Amino acid sequence: MSAPGIAAIVVTHESLATIDDCLERLRRAEGVAQVRVVDNDSRDGTLALVQRHAAADARLRFIGNPDNPGFSVGCNQGARDSDAPWLAFVNPDCMVEPDALARLLAHAQGQAQEVLLGADLVDEAGVRDGAARRRQPDFGRMLREAFAGRGRRPLDLPADDTQTLQPVDAVSGALMLISRALFERIGGFDEGYRLHAEDLDLCRRAREAGALVAVANDVRVVHVRGVSSRARPLFVEWHKHRGLWRYFRKFEGRQSGPAKRAAVAVAIGARLLASLAAKLAGR
Repeated sequence: MSAPGIAAIVVTHESLATIDDCLERLRRAEGVAQVRVVDNDSRDGTLALVQRHAAADARLRFIGNPDNPGFSVGCNQGARDSDAPWLAFVNPDCMVEPDALARLLAHAQGQAQEVLLGADLVDEAGVRDGAARRRQPDFGRMLREAFAGRGRRPLDLPADDTQTLQPVDAVSGALMLISRALFERIGGFDEGYRLHAEDLDLCRRAREAGALVAVANDVRVVHVRGVSSRARPLFVEWHKHRGLWRYFRKFEGRQSGPAKRAAVAVAIGARLLASLAAKLAGR
């Protein structure tokens, strides 16, 4: 028999700075029946701290990967190791309030259709995270804007506080709630992504399966952001742009001619080089 409620899935990598607070909060969170931590080869003491939480709470189990197979792989591992009917994917730098996940679940259960929900993510100063609400990438528009000499249009969408549940193309993978039934029906996370764009991919497949993808504007969660990636910014930038290329090939590549495929590849490559140069200059 499956456990009632929510299985919270946390994928860690060098997350020592925030994982203790994250797990303390998840263990106190209403509606959380299981916590699964998948550690991707942390060397900073993260796993030892996770083990202490597991020893103190039978709901918490962990998987220690001997290497780093990526965020998507870790999420799928955690989902398979749990059996609660709802899955909450929570980054180790997200700090949930005691009722946050339960309120997301109440919103989800109140809908007539299947849903994938995100929360109103804010930083420690209360500034909203633009990545919480996004449109799907439009590579044709990206090329038109580049050739016209205009700056690229961000994927971020403004918050609309007149809507409790604001429909969007995609929510942030930092925190998302989805039923196990929908997650399994659409095949879980695409493990071809190593880091970044896997959330855009999952949200798109959920929408194509008829689900509502939305942000609960009345559920606020602090997202410290980037704790695991700060030590390897160049690695992160490489996989962010690799993820965009995979996303394009998967959803638009077959319908695009050779000229468009080549142009998108050049545009993504140029964007990567500019990002790497900015990171190196920042150092």
